[in-house]
Amino acid sequence: MKRFFLLFIIITMVLSCVSCGKEDATMMELQVSDMREICELATMDCYYHNVAKFNHKNAETFLWFSKDKHFWVEYEGIVTLGIDASKVTIVVDDNKVTITIPKAEVLGCKVDETSLSKDSFIVDKDSAKITAEDEKAAFKEAEKIMLEKTSQDETLLAQAQQRAKVLIEEYVKNMGECVGIEYKIVWKYLE
Repeated sequence: MKRFFLLFIIITMVLSCVSCGKEDATMMELQVSDMREICELATMDCYYHNVAKFNHKNAETFLWFSKDKHFWVEYEGIVTLGIDASKVTIVVDDNKVTITIPKAEVLGCKVDETSLSKDSFIVDKDSAKITAEDEKAAFKEAEKIMLEKTSQDETLLAQAQQRAKVLIEEYVKNMGECVGIEYKIVWKYLE
């Protein structure tokens, strides 16, 4: 879906370049908004396999007997990495384009619900009864750990930033070809 949308944007930009000669200021405004859209599209989805574990000691007690709650859930999910498009700035000075982009970050994380089935939930045979709140707590903790690990993976984050940079650069070069200008791109990085 993202590829089709990106293709649609590029075709629209090419057609707008060919259609009629607009003022440079209007053309630059369109470029800035289009580059932000490209940044939003330049996300990278990473698929992962995870196990959510839950262990609650003495969850049920009766007289001097107690039972623990203990289960785990095996599932798959998707972490989306990219750059925050609202932090991208573009300054055009003749044929010099200065683009400032932030570091890539984790934009979202979600469980692939199709990976969940009855067999995904494994409850210890001696466990106390598991509630929906217990399952939510297990998922929340597992997602927190997954987000922390992904946020610290410098290699994945660098790949996500590079992906956005390549798409923006291709866009600027294509727009330059449409209007007959060879743009020189200068990159700046936000910390």
